Amino acid sequence: MANQTGVYEFVLLGFPGLTERYNAAVSAVFFLIYNVSLFSNATVIGLIILKEHLHQPMYMVIANLALSDLIMDTATLPKMIAKYWFGHESLSFFACFLQMFFVHSLGSLDSFIIMLMAVDRFVAICRPLHYCSIITNKLLLLICLIFWLISAMIGLSIAIMGAQLPYCGPNKIKNCFCSLTPVSILSCVNSLMTRRIVFIIALVVHLLPLSFIIFSYVIIVWKIRLMAGSENWQKLFYTCTTHGFVIFFYFVPRLAVYTYNQFQLISNADFNVFLICLYTFVPHVASPIIYCLRTEEIKNTLVKVVRKAFSS
Repeated sequence: MANQTGVYEFVLLGFPGLTERYNAAVSAVFFLIYNVSLFSNATVIGLIILKEHLHQPMYMVIANLALSDLIMDTATLPKMIAKYWFGHESLSFFACFLQMFFVHSLGSLDSFIIMLMAVDRFVAICRPLHYCSIITNKLLLLICLIFWLISAMIGLSIAIMGAQLPYCGPNKIKNCFCSLTPVSILSCVNSLMTRRIVFIIALVVHLLPLSFIIFSYVIIVWKIRLMAGSENWQKLFYTCTTHGFVIFFYFVPRLAVYTYNQFQLISNADFNVFLICLYTFVPHVASPIIYCLRTEEIKNTLVKVVRKAFSS
């Protein structure tokens, strides 16, 4: 790579049009988001690992999602906090593409894991009598491992494609972290083909799981309507709508930005970065609350742990 590029570091601009007087406020927001995500996701992972009665398929999937979000936030947010707090905005060439690997691999993993959660809900609601025989801990762990490996290969492929482009001039990235599109447009050569390949990969990685999620929710809602006489139908419907909140914020802005960037429909760089932060970080904060802390079993376990800690 060294003989292909004259750029040895990149500069993260974050929100390019933001004046310095807002730096403290932006860094405080990123700091708050990171700490809430760190605490909530770490709490969920710790409870599921330490409490044996939570060693169930659904909670294992939730733990994988929490771990993915925790790694993603740790790979991106501390650098943005340092940029706006201390002015440390540069990343080495290697660090940028390492971050790109995490961004694209974990972004893909979240899509797969959310789809797997939809599968779990679909079987639990539509085939409740056969749930235990279909969904097992061993099967879920194997599928999660496969998803981690596939996602790592996707992230590695994208990072390699980006790193192989020559960079010999501009090095200022209009984003809060290194991802393929804002980095590749800084290349000395036309990177349109690389961006199109990654765009196709992104469509496959996100549209296929989203299609299944939508299909499963249509069936689930139809099933809930048939259960209208049951006392649990309102609880099931409320659970589906709250889960839909996370799904909406994860997929819709992401696919919109991917499409817009291909056709350069967003001229406002700050708005583009805002949308990227919206679909990257908001679900990471909301997921532990919606998927976990609103789950009675996890919530009751957390209450018991807290009470025991304070009583001792």
